[in-house]
Amino acid sequence: MRRPAAPRVPNSLRSCRRTACVIASAAVLTPLLLIPLSADDEAQDRLLQDAFADAAREYHVPSSVLMGVSYMQSRWDSHPGTPSVAGGYGPMHLVDTRRAKPPALAAGPQDGTGIPPAAPEAAASGGRAVQPADLERAARLIDAPAGRLRTDAAANVRGGAALLAATQRQLGKPLSNNPTDWWEAVKRFPGTADVTSAATYANDVFSLIHKGAHRTTAEGQKVSLPASPGVHPRAVHAKDARRSKNVECPAELTCDWLAAAYQEIDEDGDYGNHDLGDRPKDQKIDSIVIHDTEASLQSMFQTVQDPTEASWHYSIRSSDGHVTQHVRTKDQAWHSGNQFVNARSIGIEHEGFLRQPGTWFTETMYRTSARLVRFLAKKYDIPLDRQHIYGHDNVPAPTTDSIPDMHDDPGPFWDWRHYFDLLGAPLRATAGRDSDMVMILPDYATHSPLFTGCSRGGKPCPKHGSSAVRLYTRPEENAPLIQDPGRHPDGARSTVDVNDLGSRVSAGQTFAVAGRSGDWTAIWYQGQKAWFKNPKAHPTAVGASGRMVTPKEGLDEVPVFGRALPEPEAYPEDVEEQPESPLPYRVLAGQRYVTQDTIGGSYVAKSTFVTTPNPVVKGEEEYYEIQIGHRLGYVRANDVDVVSTPAAAGPPAAHQGRPAGH
Repeated sequence: MRRPAAPRVPNSLRSCRRTACVIASAAVLTPLLLIPLSADDEAQDRLLQDAFADAAREYHVPSSVLMGVSYMQSRWDSHPGTPSVAGGYGPMHLVDTRRAKPPALAAGPQDGTGIPPAAPEAAASGGRAVQPADLERAARLIDAPAGRLRTDAAANVRGGAALLAATQRQLGKPLSNNPTDWWEAVKRFPGTADVTSAATYANDVFSLIHKGAHRTTAEGQKVSLPASPGVHPRAVHAKDARRSKNVECPAELTCDWLAAAYQEIDEDGDYGNHDLGDRPKDQKIDSIVIHDTEASLQSMFQTVQDPTEASWHYSIRSSDGHVTQHVRTKDQAWHSGNQFVNARSIGIEHEGFLRQPGTWFTETMYRTSARLVRFLAKKYDIPLDRQHIYGHDNVPAPTTDSIPDMHDDPGPFWDWRHYFDLLGAPLRATAGRDSDMVMILPDYATHSPLFTGCSRGGKPCPKHGSSAVRLYTRPEENAPLIQDPGRHPDGARSTVDVNDLGSRVSAGQTFAVAGRSGDWTAIWYQGQKAWFKNPKAHPTAVGASGRMVTPKEGLDEVPVFGRALPEPEAYPEDVEEQPESPLPYRVLAGQRYVTQDTIGGSYVAKSTFVTTPNPVVKGEEEYYEIQIGHRLGYVRANDVDVVSTPAAAGPPAAHQGRPAGH
């Protein structure tokens, strides 16, 4: 997430540097208009389902193909009148080419290949470049005003069906009832220029048809695509002879290379904008941080080539999920605001704004990101859970005074539940409802807490599905919100502003239960008992099993840190010892916090421009990474005992120190 430009800071603060010029069109920044389709109230929530059926019959397109394409284009969301970053409208994401901007291309040297990224490929027939689903052409095909296709979901679906049928005829293929006959037409629909990306898109559509899907859209429409077990996707054969030798991506993705700037800035030894490393040989890679850009991708490409700015490993384009890599994964990018996290993580930026979820967080981007994360997680043995795959908004501040400056992306509208489904690691209950541990897991489509500040401060955001659950001081909705003493050191209260993390948790995060009262559940959160509404009819959390830490007997409280540093005696004479800086949170006696990993203290001294990586200082003392609040934190292993909550019913078992076999 990017913020307004600031004066260049000393090299010692380089890990916290994130600046930007936020560039976006007025159309993109317009709040989402959730305009319902007009019809009798009794059938209101089935109108889009009927629209798919009617359009499929009218244009002789299999309804499964039409619905599968629409799901990949928009997850069936309509956002009437509000364009995506690519200028697409409606559930079929029909692109108004007069208003759409060309996709951002990475400008600059490409590892000596001279090949610009995202170069268009020839279409499969005739060598012509493919074009996105054209709204104007669709309007002509159905003899309707173009403006209607922007705001009317049914007309938009008809336009998409007409385009599919027209493409099928151009290919010389019959308007068959057999979905598999429509492979080439589906592949062409999004106008993806690259052959591999187009085949991957079609593969996703036909995988969806094979498995089936159902969803309640952002507009409250209930849509179901029945499974078709006899329909199978095709294997994707990557054609990527252009790929730079520096690129680290799965074969089914087309990825480009645009190098981040590693160079000296001045004679004082300042340099940018990442650190050389030899990971995982010198430092284990144990996490992946999900960011959104809060800027256009073109602006981000300029930023990453500026040695006075920040860096990250990968960028993913919103319109089609195209991937550009900037920093080798063996090196440390300056992306999280915490050098300790940077040293152990990979940072992935997603083009978008957290206050405009439906406009920017596209299904194609989600799926591309999930493919990339699966590839990286397998390569570096990173667990697929929310203490290893987490947002920039979950990164701990390294010191107390840096807490207010930590970032909030990708925010409450990032669909973590869907994302982990795509990762192949679904977030789900692992214990009974009365377990001593819970996983936050609201139903994204129907869970829409109030947020303000999407368009301007204090103004309510449009209603939208959310991964976030709000926390209160008592089991009452009119009770004060939980206060974060680090985020609001001036005593200001937590708010429902979209950027205020002080009183909320997020899907997939796990916490120890501190109490229950009717439809309310309490968890331990930053040293406090925090309540959230969790009714049986519409639960926002499920039972979980795993490990928790609690202060050892005799300790009234345990300090929490934002980085796990080596013990003093571990530092060589030529490396300055780093001072400890406990955060303003405490794990108090009797409280429990969930942990999913132990880590050793480490530090990498970076103070001058080098040609080889500096050594990693590693300590003997171990820490537990815990879910202390919305962000993670670290506690010394010697300060806590571990309590295991089994999946089966029964009392938890206490262990001293680390559990056996860990």
